[in-house]
Amino acid sequence: MNETLKSFLEGLDGLTLECEARRGQACSLKDLDALRVEFLGRKGKLAEAMTALVRMGPEEKPVAGRKANEVKAELTALLESRQAELEAAGAQGALAGFDPSLPGRRPAPGSLHPVTLAMQEICEVLTGLGFEVVAGPEVENDWNNFEALNMPPDHPARDMQDTLYISDSVVLRTHTSPLQVRTMLSRRPPVAVIAPGKVYRRDSDITHTPMFHQIEGLLVDKSVSMADLRGTLTAFVRQLFSADTRVRFRPSFFPFTEPSAEVDISCMLCGGSGYIKTDPCRVCKKTGWVEILGCGMVDPNVFRAVGYDPEEFTGFAFGLGVERVAMLKYGIGDLRMFFENDVRFLEQFS
Repeated sequence: MNETLKSFLEGLDGLTLECEARRGQACSLKDLDALRVEFLGRKGKLAEAMTALVRMGPEEKPVAGRKANEVKAELTALLESRQAELEAAGAQGALAGFDPSLPGRRPAPGSLHPVTLAMQEICEVLTGLGFEVVAGPEVENDWNNFEALNMPPDHPARDMQDTLYISDSVVLRTHTSPLQVRTMLSRRPPVAVIAPGKVYRRDSDITHTPMFHQIEGLLVDKSVSMADLRGTLTAFVRQLFSADTRVRFRPSFFPFTEPSAEVDISCMLCGGSGYIKTDPCRVCKKTGWVEILGCGMVDPNVFRAVGYDPEEFTGFAFGLGVERVAMLKYGIGDLRMFFENDVRFLEQFS
């Protein structure tokens, strides 16, 4: 064995002895990591010793390489064993300060989402007025979502819906009115139902989101009139908000009702003044009024589609956005806050 190889092997043995002597001086994981870098790092002592390989002959390099691998494994084992000792000592120290007789930490209480709270309250008011809650699929066929509601394929009102199509005849429902169609197909009048649920449209700004929640209602019987509609919705709005809430009905258009109206209430965010202090109200846009729902008398074509005789039965329908109600009830200026999952916002409703 020549002197170069002999010196190289002795140097590697020295690394193992030095590491074994110094491992006990590492009193923290940080110190141990520094020791690992010193011995096994890219510029560490083992890497520096390996530079001697370039000066060895072909017969000496295999011997030196095997020895270097053995030493690397020994150094790694020494450092890992010290790491295990330090981690065990840390765990014992943590347990030494633990008193099992102390009371545990109670988890932070959760709460219902404000949209859920608003939906529950709306349903409670309407069921108190005699309506029954019905449910159904969020993926609908075109006939239930449009055609049965007096919107054939070429009807311009379809452009108002911003529909998300799955196929030519299947859509994500744009409103919960298909549940009214399903209900009328399955039973005879009298019918008084509300249909709460998620709906989907291609729309997004401070008062619209691609997915939102609606509650639509339907009442069908003999001799139902516009006066019944107005009285029911006025009572509903004043129970939901307050007895002094101002209500107004404006003529409008919906393909499935005739005559149709939109219902406005005095803005709950600014109190109907149009301003919050000196700033224009972003919700009512300085008008003092906020549209809360659409309504009208059921169009005879809808009755014919589901097999009801429009000469025998009349009825009214209405629909409202739950997020809009929640915004007004809780004084929220941006609809998108409902979907950002900011805990600081949500914990206010606990």
